[in-house]
Amino acid sequence: MYRLALAFVVLLALGAVLLPGVRSSAETAHVLPAPVADESPGSATSEVAVFAGGCFWGVQGVFQHVNGVTSAVSGYAGGDKKTAQYETVSTGATGHAESVRITFDPHKITYGQLLRIFFSVAHDPTELNRQGPDFGTQYRSALFPATGEQTRVARAYIDQLNQSGAAIVTKIEPDREFYPAEGYHQDYLTRHPNSPYIMINDQPKIESLKQVFPSLYRADPVLVATSG
Repeated sequence: MYRLALAFVVLLALGAVLLPGVRSSAETAHVLPAPVADESPGSATSEVAVFAGGCFWGVQGVFQHVNGVTSAVSGYAGGDKKTAQYETVSTGATGHAESVRITFDPHKITYGQLLRIFFSVAHDPTELNRQGPDFGTQYRSALFPATGEQTRVARAYIDQLNQSGAAIVTKIEPDREFYPAEGYHQDYLTRHPNSPYIMINDQPKIESLKQVFPSLYRADPVLVATSG
């Protein structure tokens, strides 16, 4: 997606406002029902979830605006440590997906609620190996559960959505390591709000989060630069 930024500048200068498959600011989120099965919060005050849903700039940006999330870090999951760098992952041959590691307080927001935001706002779970203008297995829709309980909830929710008529392509890939991305990818949406790519593809997701899940929306994002 980094290489596409200049192309978007040229397209906007020529008066192009929308490309096929690219979200427009007028597009509304596909609000999906809440999961029937969810985790019950235990004594722990911190839990980790890893989601992949296209370019990690937008997914990170969405969850940085969610109440109960204490950290959201862009990175790579699904492949080996030695190939966990942007230029290599971008070839689509590493097994990695651009992913986001979300740390959250399960007493403030549940794993199931995060899944609902992920499927409704953060990306389109019916798109196979693509999101917006980005194509390839590195942009696939995937969940990397950290526990058996997360796996159970994720499987139950995908089954629930498919039974209601959705065609979810999201894969569940347990037992995969997460590797943080390079520093210039972190907090990208916040640091580059006027980037054409961000304006077209990702800012509408933040607005949808605010409108669709107002009780879960936080105006000030929790940034890697401040949360570590």
